Amino acid sequence: MNYTTHERELTFDMFLHENISGDNNLADKPWLYPPFSPPAGADPRSRIRIAQRHVDELNEDIAGLVATLESLSVRVRRPMEIGPDVPEMATPAWAAAMIPALNVRDNAIIMGDEIVETPPMMRSRYFENQLLKPVFMDYFEQGARWSVMPRPIMTDGSFDFSYADGSVSPAEPLIPIARPDDSPHHVGFEMMMDAAQILRFGRDVLVNVSTQNHELAYQWLARHFSDRFRLHRIYRLSDDHIDSTVLPLRPGLLLARSPEIVDRLPAELQKWDRIYYPEPTPEVFPAYGNDDLVLTSKYIDMNLLSIDPETVLVNSSHTAMIKLLEANGMTVVPVQHRHRRLFGGGFHCFTVDTVREGGPEDYFSG
Repeated sequence: MNYTTHERELTFDMFLHENISGDNNLADKPWLYPPFSPPAGADPRSRIRIAQRHVDELNEDIAGLVATLESLSVRVRRPMEIGPDVPEMATPAWAAAMIPALNVRDNAIIMGDEIVETPPMMRSRYFENQLLKPVFMDYFEQGARWSVMPRPIMTDGSFDFSYADGSVSPAEPLIPIARPDDSPHHVGFEMMMDAAQILRFGRDVLVNVSTQNHELAYQWLARHFSDRFRLHRIYRLSDDHIDSTVLPLRPGLLLARSPEIVDRLPAELQKWDRIYYPEPTPEVFPAYGNDDLVLTSKYIDMNLLSIDPETVLVNSSHTAMIKLLEANGMTVVPVQHRHRRLFGGGFHCFTVDTVREGGPEDYFSG
């Protein structure tokens, strides 16, 4: 996989502002300026290189993940690759360098028999789902429904900065904050949401809403699926993705970051048993240097993948997590994934499950 650089610009900072400032020591990385604060005269677009050894090890670990899934009788389908020259893409409003389809769960979700492509929040990922088109087309030809949520124009003024500015709390209503935008393509706040902000519980679906962009996307989902699913809006459970905050392990059992997270879930889920993520010790993660950009929090190994109600794929380095899951009756399959903090995703992010047994069960009634 040709994932050798990150492109830093406004939407990169918007999506990763908590990680840039919270998971990197900026004093030791003078090249890494604080979010939304490029040095005077700096190019608004810059490239951050990823060490080739990390890319090589990423590809080794992806191959190991594929082999493990296939050994569990899971059919694995891969996205198309981008070539050695990173494609430059442009719309009338902006230009960006494309990144590979690595964290495929972020931009697509399966709702029953329907593929839904969500409106991305980073410009570099705008056309990422093009790399999944052969897979989606095959399912469409087999009878699947296929919807694409409205694509944002994505000018600087399209974004609600209220969460990034730290001016709100979960108890407060959404009060959007815009920034100046002199683009001729400016249309105001637009719907933007990653599929990793959505968690399915059979007929019930949790949606994390932290900005006006998310709220508009939630409204689209609610109207589109009103006769098929029950949607539950949760305000500001995190800045965006919630699959390193809470995950269902099996019916009746949750993995959660903290009791405070569970207290904010729908009342039906608060009745479920839960286990809490064990704080990782430093040796769980590789030691990175001052030239490396860390893009995830220490909670990334919550981002595990359930194969069935009894079996989960877990990062092999987090032994405390493995022991905790086994103590709660889970069958754990340890898999190596070294650089999840550099490439922004765990096993849940790296996969999007398209076919599963069962249907839209009702886990919230009774």
